[in-house]
Amino acid sequence: MNNEIAEKIKGMLVERLRIPADELEYDSELFGEDIGLDSIDSIEIIVGIENLFGVDISGAGATREDFRSIETLTAFVEAHKED
Repeated sequence: MNNEIAEKIKGMLVERLRIPADELEYDSELFGEDIGLDSIDSIEIIVGIENLFGVDISGAGATREDFRSIETLTAFVEAHKED
């Protein structure tokens, strides 16, 4: 896992969704019991990822599993970002 990408994603989640940084681990379930985000929050994540990394999430075939945690979002960005 690319820690630089993961840290940027974590920072974006803390800033955009006001999740306390100390409650957010790389493997925390974003939409599960750990953090409890909803579908509106997923739009904020999509916009944040697209702005940070230039990855078109909606056009890249992201699945619900890709949004499970910072780890899975990081893997998705790594697989789809252009160098």
